[in-house]
Amino acid sequence: MSGETAPPLARSTLDRAAHHRTDPTWLAEAWLRGRVLVLDSGAGGRTLVRTGVTPPPLVLLGAGDLPAGSEAGAMFLGVEEDGTPMFAVDVSLPTLPGTRAVGLRDVGHLLSDRDAGLFTTALALQNWHLRHLYSSATGTPTEMDEAGWSRIDRNGDRIWPRTDPAMIVLVHDGVDGPQGRCLLGNNAAWPGTPGERRFSCLAGYVEPGESAEAAVLREVQEEVGVGVDKITYVGSQAWPFPGSLMLGFLATADPEHPVRLDPTEIAYARWFTRQEIGAALAGRTVNVGGGARLVLPPASSIALFLIHRWLDGWLDAPG
Repeated sequence: MSGETAPPLARSTLDRAAHHRTDPTWLAEAWLRGRVLVLDSGAGGRTLVRTGVTPPPLVLLGAGDLPAGSEAGAMFLGVEEDGTPMFAVDVSLPTLPGTRAVGLRDVGHLLSDRDAGLFTTALALQNWHLRHLYSSATGTPTEMDEAGWSRIDRNGDRIWPRTDPAMIVLVHDGVDGPQGRCLLGNNAAWPGTPGERRFSCLAGYVEPGESAEAAVLREVQEEVGVGVDKITYVGSQAWPFPGSLMLGFLATADPEHPVRLDPTEIAYARWFTRQEIGAALAGRTVNVGGGARLVLPPASSIALFLIHRWLDGWLDAPG
């Protein structure tokens, strides 16, 4: 990921063409000539990609390739540069030769800009629908409307998709060179794998009435007992697991300050040098104690993007 200018799931080329969402005549015609991404919620929101091709392209089907009635649950994603309408549906994945089922975490960083945007948007929208089958105000069932961009109950009350803002921060010591350090944590809720321990950036939800920068200060203090300054916004990406927008930051802290963990949130936290992070990214073993080796965040995450942003100034230097 070295050299990437945007987080992996922040890429898209699609025109969302929101003015078509309330035009049933246009949508009916567009469905017949459009392309459709199948997302199977029963398989954890997985879809199909072609095998043996790099980057792996999403499998897009025509309306005639789908079960009858699929258009009733179609989510309109937008229009391609050549005018092709793009939709997504939640049905069982078909069995097609030369394909494999994948999740967004698995391949998001490998996809083209267009496909990354399609998959991310479709999964975020699908997850929102699955969590809003009933009205939070009345408890009555809701139905999909506006080509997947709202839900409506029997009284005509409408709700629209919402995204939960969350901050994620790479805390570092501000020191250049291989001995510069960053502070990473192991979340107490993560399942353990024998011989491995995953460390990532510190993160948390932005609370009501709070700015993203204030959330950075609060979450780092709460989770590891460290104060930070020089908070710098880097970028954002959707993280539809189930429906977050990750706001990425860098911030500095004093590595001599004691780390005090909130054990309900963080099981382990420690400072790592650039040398250690570079070694782990190169596939070499970095021992983190207890017979475990360091594992870094998945390549589709903004966490690894932030780690690279901090790391690459040293790794990319001549010599």
